[in-house]
Amino acid sequence: MEYRSQVEKPQIELVEQQDGEVTLCINSSQAMQGWEQDMMRESAELLCGYGSEFLEVGLGLGFSALHIANHPNTRRHVVVEKYREVIDLFHQRHPDPPVNLEIVEADFFYYVLELKEESLDGIFFDPALPMELWDHQPLWEAIMPLIVTALRRGGVFIPFFSTEPILRKQYVPFFDKVVVYRQPFQAYLTTEYTYGTSGDAYIQCFVKS
Repeated sequence: MEYRSQVEKPQIELVEQQDGEVTLCINSSQAMQGWEQDMMRESAELLCGYGSEFLEVGLGLGFSALHIANHPNTRRHVVVEKYREVIDLFHQRHPDPPVNLEIVEADFFYYVLELKEESLDGIFFDPALPMELWDHQPLWEAIMPLIVTALRRGGVFIPFFSTEPILRKQYVPFFDKVVVYRQPFQAYLTTEYTYGTSGDAYIQCFVKS
């Protein structure tokens, strides 16, 4: 499988402001911010309702990873993160993570090739990707069947929340059931990657029939 890959050696920085704002930057672009904590935990809580063995793509600031691993339902949680610097930042902030949390340094688009059939109850999907990859339809047509195959029947695929009430087109063709939860959000005034800095966000749960 070939695709236009993520940047191999980006500049990664954790920016913490005096007013409490926290931003994970990749090549000077906002990848994740501290205000997302409640939204990520809510997404993680929904994921944990589907079983006990989970995979997460993209570590970010670790909000969802820690919530999933600490959930009483969770037996095993694996996080796939491409960038070593992001993993190191997480361990600096959380030197004693849960024992059932495993963080793997890998490119998910190759890691997915090794996933076993019906081995997971849920996948939380929040990688930092270049914008052009989200519109690379041949990539999703190749990747999504592998993701669906790795899920057990009744398992769930949850991408990062949306601030638009629109189903994510990359995933819709591969699932017969989608459950959407609406949650209020309040971003920083400096946030650049949402539609507005407050309002409703939507957590989309794609369920394998």
